[in-house]
Amino acid sequence: MPALPARARRRAAALALATALLTAAPIGLAPLASPALAAASASPVLRFTDIPGEGGTVLKGNVYEPGDGADHHPLLVLPSSWSLNDLEYLAQARAFAAQGYVVVSYTPRGFWGSGGEIEVAGPPDVADVSRVVDWALAHTTADPQRIGTAGISYGAGISLLGAAFDPRIRTVAALSGWADLADSLFSDETQHLQSAGLLAVAGYLTGRPGDELRTTLTRYFGSDWENEPAIRAWAAQRSAATYVDRLNGNGTAVMLANAWGDSIFPPNQLTDFYERLTGPKRLELRPGDHATAEATGLAGLPNDVWTDTRAWLDHHLKGVDNGIDRQPPVHIRPQLQDGYEDYPDWRSVTGSTRTLNLGGRDWLGTGPLSAGPARTGWTTPISTALDSGADGGVIFLSNLAEQFLKVPPTVSVPLLPRPVAAVWQSEAYGSAQRVRGSVRLHLGVTPSAGQGSLVAYLYDVDALGTGRLVAHAPYTFLGRTPGERFTADVRMQATAYDVPAGHRLALVVDGVDPLYITHNPPLATLTFGSPADDPSWVSVPLK
Repeated sequence: MPALPARARRRAAALALATALLTAAPIGLAPLASPALAAASASPVLRFTDIPGEGGTVLKGNVYEPGDGADHHPLLVLPSSWSLNDLEYLAQARAFAAQGYVVVSYTPRGFWGSGGEIEVAGPPDVADVSRVVDWALAHTTADPQRIGTAGISYGAGISLLGAAFDPRIRTVAALSGWADLADSLFSDETQHLQSAGLLAVAGYLTGRPGDELRTTLTRYFGSDWENEPAIRAWAAQRSAATYVDRLNGNGTAVMLANAWGDSIFPPNQLTDFYERLTGPKRLELRPGDHATAEATGLAGLPNDVWTDTRAWLDHHLKGVDNGIDRQPPVHIRPQLQDGYEDYPDWRSVTGSTRTLNLGGRDWLGTGPLSAGPARTGWTTPISTALDSGADGGVIFLSNLAEQFLKVPPTVSVPLLPRPVAAVWQSEAYGSAQRVRGSVRLHLGVTPSAGQGSLVAYLYDVDALGTGRLVAHAPYTFLGRTPGERFTADVRMQATAYDVPAGHRLALVVDGVDPLYITHNPPLATLTFGSPADDPSWVSVPLK
């Protein structure tokens, strides 16, 4: 028997994998429709297809259609994640099709078998969303009045951008996506080393980066700050935050779901974007890292994110009165906990703030962190030559441990080396401190060089001195005068964390973290202080 051509072998393998995924176990998602509807749509039909994208570029995809014989069904478009392909959503696509949806999944251009080059959610990717919708309306039973998009990570970003430019898309569910790409890649001028590096490697292994992407990566990792405006302009074009007025004008219903510890697309840029949306909207935040909260749903297992996504789409595309529109739209699960909290908006997550003043360190090298009068006139120098051991963790691994094992990144606060780490610690609290929102640090800094970086961490410290990471953020400064003091205002990533009674809060600041590219010259030092005219403090948001 002659050998099959390479393309035929790939399609055969894809079909075999699809069959294995769909027959290995029943879909375990909680049903959101009546038994009668489920029975009527119990045999969705799967087919693989080529879809013409923008400019005729071939996009590899698959289509699940209900087997109920109806003429019109709501359409759900699912662009796959970075470095994955259209097989990613098979379990979820089948579940949606069984509930009456036409589901079209596709591999974005530049990856796997799709044509073109990787555009990183650039204009061709945005136009591809509309071309996929066009194709679905022409070749399936999709209803032109009921169109939605959804996706994880890269698929989430493309879905939001596609909805901004195509008013036919009525609703979006963006899971572990970004709204502001520049803020995600280098917040406070600090490049995110591990996350960007992982994306770059995965892109080269599974796709075809174009000249523009290769140039941008060279600039990004090369730390050539003269190129920063060009990188930011490139990122802004690929950010839904740039086009929020379009989404608002279209009246698009937007659901956003991310993890507190998302090390690729951190939560602050998403909460800021959420606050700017004026149409129907929902924000969900849970423990975990990038795409880990919704990952089990891709295997067809019960999953809160996908259950809520289904309810959101059912309401806005099928008119199902499931109550999701009457629920408080901000739905969060605090770190290390199992229950949820609900709020009418993001600002209501924080009930009050407590300002804690930083003081000079004692003979053990630890400064006080306390309410009351400002403490001024002290200085605390550190060297930026070495990592102190206070870190944000390892991409994916650390936040996965927190999500599933309830073990966040930890350090022994008493053993942190004071020559390379400044430490301030509160007294033990008599009651639980329920941290909700973004911790802010206002810190006087005198650098020995004109540029450099610092990383700030807030820890929950038990009676043995073990610190569990609550929140952190990097900060990079450029163009400063050596020896001249300035004030660093650092906004840590949003969190929801309960510090138990009897524990303390500790603020740690050092100059090195493996998650980031820091910019301290050799032998550089940072001296922290609190002059009388501008005291140093940390503001803790509380419920």
